[in-house]
Amino acid sequence: RNDGFVLFHHALNPSLVSTLQSRLEEVLRGQYNRNSPPDKLPKPLTRTKKGKNKGNSNPPGPLGYDGKSQPTRVLQIININKCDEDFRQLAISPEIGRMVAELAGWEHGARLAQDQVWAKPPGAPPLVFHRDSPYFMFTPSDVITVWIALDDMDEELGPLEYVRGSHKWGDGRVGSSSSFFQSENRKLLYSAAKLEGIENPESTLEIVSMAGLRAGGISIHHGKTWHGSGKNRSKDRPRRGLGLHFVPAEVKFTKDARKSSLWRSYVPDDVSDEDLLNTELSEEQFPLVWKRPR
Repeated sequence: RNDGFVLFHHALNPSLVSTLQSRLEEVLRGQYNRNSPPDKLPKPLTRTKKGKNKGNSNPPGPLGYDGKSQPTRVLQIININKCDEDFRQLAISPEIGRMVAELAGWEHGARLAQDQVWAKPPGAPPLVFHRDSPYFMFTPSDVITVWIALDDMDEELGPLEYVRGSHKWGDGRVGSSSSFFQSENRKLLYSAAKLEGIENPESTLEIVSMAGLRAGGISIHHGKTWHGSGKNRSKDRPRRGLGLHFVPAEVKFTKDARKSSLWRSYVPDDVSDEDLLNTELSEEQFPLVWKRPR
């Protein structure tokens, strides 16, 4: 609670990590084993006989890497749990839900709000430092993120980085960004730090890298903890991770959810703004993963 994040090494066994790596590649090629697509998916990885990223055959290698050239855009999937059973079972794991609820001190339990895969091919750009909480339109407003490494997080891959203690900062800068991938990925962070009265944040902030976290390790962070990551400087290795975003069991949508591209499709049209606070969330879309025993 002092740092705003905590690490757990070797949380997932190697067999499960291997399965998730393989299933991610299948999903990126449009192959699902559940009956719903994810909420967001990049263009499926395909190539022509000449090796270009289009056509009907599947490109080789993680994230479609062919050993020669590859687009450097970051691949994002939102709610992969909807289209893949292995990711679904991990996302609704009662063990993870209990850990989250107990770390956060949530009275009733933990509910899955969303998952996100961030997959960086070689050369992919840095991720802007930000907070998770501003993107979640619920009350209570608490958010806890479980981040799962699907590759060994060596320094050259651009591991996740946390700003120690930043979850205690105020909301002078709320922590949202209109563009996640910028070369100057700490500009918003330094602005927020200065509003907190922190002088010379470029040299005084304690930024902790997750370098050294092996595939299957996890970090858990507070929704207001500032975090980002560097460029994938590897020439031939992917950097893949899964974020599971949890909220308290009893949450309801706020009226701002109607304005959000992330949430408006889940808000019932026939419910007034005033009645949203009395409207239960869908158990299928937002499963209660762990309920505190009475």
